[in-house]
Amino acid sequence: MKLDALRHPSLARRLVLLAVGWSFAALVVSAVVLALLFQQAAIRRVDQTLSESIDNLLSGTTVVEGQVFAPPLTDERASRAFSGRYWQLARLTPDGRLQPVARSYSLFDTVLNTPPDLARRLKADPSRPVAFDVRGPVRDEPLRGRARYAEMQGIPIVFLAAEDRTAIDRDVRGFIVATAAAFMLLGGGLIAAIVIQVRVGLRPLFDLRREVSDVRRGKAERLARNYPSEVAPLADELNALVAHNQEVVERQRTHVGNLAHALKTPISVMLTEAGQRPGPLAEVVSRQAEVMRQQVDHHLRRARAAARTQGQGERTSVDEVLDELARTLERIFLDKGVEIDWDAPDDLIFLGERQDLLEIAGNGMENAAKWCTGRVRVRAEAVSPERLRLVVDDDGPGLPPDRREEVVRRGARLDENAPGSGLGLSIVDELARAYGGALKLDDSPLGGLRLEIDLPRAEA
Repeated sequence: MKLDALRHPSLARRLVLLAVGWSFAALVVSAVVLALLFQQAAIRRVDQTLSESIDNLLSGTTVVEGQVFAPPLTDERASRAFSGRYWQLARLTPDGRLQPVARSYSLFDTVLNTPPDLARRLKADPSRPVAFDVRGPVRDEPLRGRARYAEMQGIPIVFLAAEDRTAIDRDVRGFIVATAAAFMLLGGGLIAAIVIQVRVGLRPLFDLRREVSDVRRGKAERLARNYPSEVAPLADELNALVAHNQEVVERQRTHVGNLAHALKTPISVMLTEAGQRPGPLAEVVSRQAEVMRQQVDHHLRRARAAARTQGQGERTSVDEVLDELARTLERIFLDKGVEIDWDAPDDLIFLGERQDLLEIAGNGMENAAKWCTGRVRVRAEAVSPERLRLVVDDDGPGLPPDRREEVVRRGARLDENAPGSGLGLSIVDELARAYGGALKLDDSPLGGLRLEIDLPRAEA
């Protein structure tokens, strides 16, 4: 099954996988972009708050006789030790170091950590604030910081403000989790919608396959559904092909009938004339004419069966045929006292013509009735959705394994004194093969010979 799927990839599976792949990529990209946008928005709010703190520091800071004095800010959080809100004033030394000159009460006895390249970045563009991320002074918490450079009375001063970003990171993680859950639900809904869309969109193709299967099994004569414009031309072509095949089959049947009439009449005349003029030549003519008739019957029978199996499938109820044959054969072998026990499901249907099943089952059952001591058992059963098996058992003398192949040869007779032409099992084998089946000979549980015939089955 897996190898067959690799050889014949599903169109529906291909469409679903393609749509799911694009949808998954779009959802992942969208989720990442939304998370980044949310994070950037949160950081911008913090940076704005820090910029306001720096502006307050810058506007209120004074320099008196070279001493830098910070303004009395009213930010309550900056007044509590290690509260998470910090500010600091630092003098920029000629060697690029920051020398703290004032700080918030929240720093207590510590100073703000700053990036090593902060001084360089500030000097590169003194009019532009610099944002940075560092660790906290005590708990090593993540801080979001902002710095600005200014000169007051010739003194280079760096104004620093920082805030604990733990709450921001927590909000961002919560947003990512919520977004991932929402996008997973959305993705599941999209996948379900894609599968439904593909199934609905391809339903005409599935219907077409079922209709073609019904035509092949003999349940319908042609495709009758109204298909969309994309599929309708294919359905029309298939109907045209079915009609053409039926025409070919009918033509073949006509030719077969004409050939049978053309050949059988001269052969019958030869046999009649030979019978009216006894003698060595007449015997040779009669014998060869009989062989010719058997050959004609054999090849015409195969030609008719082949034509039937290639055309539209006929449907024949197996139990009706077995019941008819059992009644007929019991009357024929009434003097012998043959009892035929048969069994077949009511819904078991042979995919073929009734006459062919009559010949197959009839020859097999007649052979069993001819050789049995009084009992014949016939069983028909389904072996798969497309095949059935007909089993004929008898309680006769049976047949050695080394001679079973011989009895299916055309005209072979193991007992010349037994009535018949020796064509019975040969006909069964030929017709079974024409229908793609086979005849198998085996030992019967009743003690005689078992015939197992494999035949095509039609759905009930």
